Amino acid sequence: MERTTLDLWVGMFVVAGMAALVMLAMKVGNLGTYNVSESYQVHAYFSNIGGLKVQASIRSAGVLVGRVTAITLDTERYEARVVMNLDNRYQFPKDTFANILTSGLLGEQYIGLMPGGDEEMLKNGEELKQTQSAMVLEDLIGKFMYSKAAEPAK
Repeated sequence: MERTTLDLWVGMFVVAGMAALVMLAMKVGNLGTYNVSESYQVHAYFSNIGGLKVQASIRSAGVLVGRVTAITLDTERYEARVVMNLDNRYQFPKDTFANILTSGLLGEQYIGLMPGGDEEMLKNGEELKQTQSAMVLEDLIGKFMYSKAAEPAK
């Protein structure tokens, strides 16, 4: 009887460990739960989205306020069109600024919203006019190298 009890406890421990690993994988993979039914949709255009992906988080002041639902290339403007679902609990002014930012050591990219001062709020289907694209490390290194090469020798 003791052996059966020990096997039962080991089995429960293994199942709990697997459940914890699945939850961790979902958290790291940015697949956590988010209620899409109570949201409104807005979109924005960016000249460069870097590594932004569908289901990336949208944050304001560090708080999760939505998720990216689609990313497409607008062939008329030749810019990336990013469609976002924002939670109805969070209303943003029309002059809200959208930045593509990077968080943590893993470099997960997300959209950061900085509310403006307009009294009129965004509605379903509207466009965020003020955006800032992702910072590309290669471009920054190139600018630094060219500026150092242009300096006169000492």
